[in-house]
Amino acid sequence: MSLGEFLLVAVLAVPALGAVAVAATPRDRAARVVGTVTAAVTLLAAALLALGDRTWSGYTPTAPAVRPWHRVDLPWVPGLELRFHLGVDGISWPLVVLTALLTLLCCGYTLWKVPDGGSGRALVALLLVVEVGILGTFLALDLVLFFVFFEVVLLPMYAVIAGWGGADRRRAARKFALYTLLGSVLLLVGVYVVVAAAGTADIVALTGGSGLSRGTQLAAFILLALAFAVKSPLWPLHSWLPDAHTQAPTVGSVILAGVLLKMGTYGLIRVAVGVAPEGARWAAPVLGALAVAAILVGALVCLAQDELKRLIAYSSVGHMGFVLLGVATLTSAGIQAALIGNVAHGVITGLLFFLAGAIKDRAHTGSLAELSGLRETAPRLAGLLGFAAVASLGLPGLAGFWGEAFAVIAAVEVGGAFWTTLGVLAALGGALTAAYFLRLLRRVTHGRPSPAVARSTAGLAGAEVTAWAPLVLLALAVGLAPALVLGVAEAPVDALVEVLP
Repeated sequence: MSLGEFLLVAVLAVPALGAVAVAATPRDRAARVVGTVTAAVTLLAAALLALGDRTWSGYTPTAPAVRPWHRVDLPWVPGLELRFHLGVDGISWPLVVLTALLTLLCCGYTLWKVPDGGSGRALVALLLVVEVGILGTFLALDLVLFFVFFEVVLLPMYAVIAGWGGADRRRAARKFALYTLLGSVLLLVGVYVVVAAAGTADIVALTGGSGLSRGTQLAAFILLALAFAVKSPLWPLHSWLPDAHTQAPTVGSVILAGVLLKMGTYGLIRVAVGVAPEGARWAAPVLGALAVAAILVGALVCLAQDELKRLIAYSSVGHMGFVLLGVATLTSAGIQAALIGNVAHGVITGLLFFLAGAIKDRAHTGSLAELSGLRETAPRLAGLLGFAAVASLGLPGLAGFWGEAFAVIAAVEVGGAFWTTLGVLAALGGALTAAYFLRLLRRVTHGRPSPAVARSTAGLAGAEVTAWAPLVLLALAVGLAPALVLGVAEAPVDALVEVLP
């Protein structure tokens, strides 16, 4: 077994075994330490996947659009010709590292604070199981295996929301589960349509629509795109997101916003567009229009929002709209904008939810009307909130700028009145994003301290600084050096675009 094969297996095996070890450790704090160490080892293995030979080898040129750096391809269900097929390339690797990093930060955060509702041991074990599902989704190169990992996330995330969430957590968890199950049914039918028509579940062989008629590709893309739209989430299938984010504990919100949404956008690129490119070309205008609607609706709702976590949740609808607009252009620039937008959103919104949780823990409220004057009592916390807000609104030099700016540019470059109009409307949505984040800062950080804020004078804890610092540094690093993401994604994106009709 080569180093790359070993690391691919380790990235999934370490958190899976770690979840078992955490559940079996009797002492709660010791179990949380075990979980944090497990997450750190997983992050190391994920980062090391970039080492070694990144040249494409081992495949015949039947599907040159997918060229993994490393792969594992073993028999899984021989009778059905299903294989345990994993691989990583420049499209999936940044998301694998982001998932491992956010899981580590969340597990480490539980060493300092466990939300009310249950034991820290159970929470950390569930976070590790969620990590296995998300990482497996990003690494799977077999459609059925992709579906299995896609579904692994559902029950443990439901348990995180229902067990450690807010006062209305059970309703939010049920809504999350129902919407996700709807997407799962559509995904399963889409996978069946593709596998039955092509006679294989191998994503590598299927990329480019090989062996699929135009009618099959249209049907498959509709099913797959709807499934991934629920997870992304795309307007109007987004209504589960604000409730889930608002009621989830801080670590649950970070994982939800940071990487769980990316399962939808990644699946749209890797599976829906890759496997059914003719369907993607046919549906691109509709996808683009819905993406711009999400940008505008998300921004307008945020302008009227008066609850901190709910505002950040609705901002995700708009930000993911930019990602989906980039995908809809079906151009190299647009898909690369989507990929860096994915990473930037995960970093920045993860930081925003950490900060929102810290503010609610101190003030015991998330109402914007009751949170004025934060800079007077907690200037460092207010400063970090200001940094995260300006990063999220797309200030040049920070991570949020590249994905949104180049999604707009890609739409305009497609040409024609329709796509130019979409680009202009998306740019207007970007301006509205600045408006609602500046409104947020004016309401929360400025003015005289409200009674709730005046009572919350606690400074930043060391655990908080430790959890937030990597996200601050990444927001700066990706903003100043976008090649950290785009450099590894360029070749596989170009290869994918080459097979599009």
